Amino acid sequence: MIHAAVGLARAETTQNEVEVDVRLDPGLPPVLADRIQIEPVLLNLLRNAIDAIATADSQQRLIVVEGHYHSHRTVEISVADSGPGISAGVAYRLFDSFVTTKPEGMGMGLSISRSIVESHGGRLRILRGVGSGATFVFDLPTDGHKPSRHAG
Repeated sequence: MIHAAVGLARAETTQNEVEVDVRLDPGLPPVLADRIQIEPVLLNLLRNAIDAIATADSQQRLIVVEGHYHSHRTVEISVADSGPGISAGVAYRLFDSFVTTKPEGMGMGLSISRSIVESHGGRLRILRGVGSGATFVFDLPTDGHKPSRHAG
């Protein structure tokens, strides 16, 4: 799902000269999720990151997408950008409907994405870092099996 979403965003990343680095733990177990619903969540997070980097005219133009085995029952996926970050005043309301930081945005993408992730038993949240950029993180349940360290 991660590679498919990154592939769908490829034209936008190329046009905006943004590099995407995908880092996945080896042997991640399958998640219990509807790919048709989760890929748009990933694509929304990627597009938001691209927009943040492009509108801020960031020197470093990087998005890091990571997938980690978080516990014996979840995989954690994060999308981190090198944009300007999100102020504390906006961050706590960012998942509300009609809240946006974009001049042309409707403010529905993150609200809908959060609902989709929650319908899968996960949680979508933002981590505000010390430096620049924003990191959005969500987790999805697995079938409960520990990943194989030998899988590729």
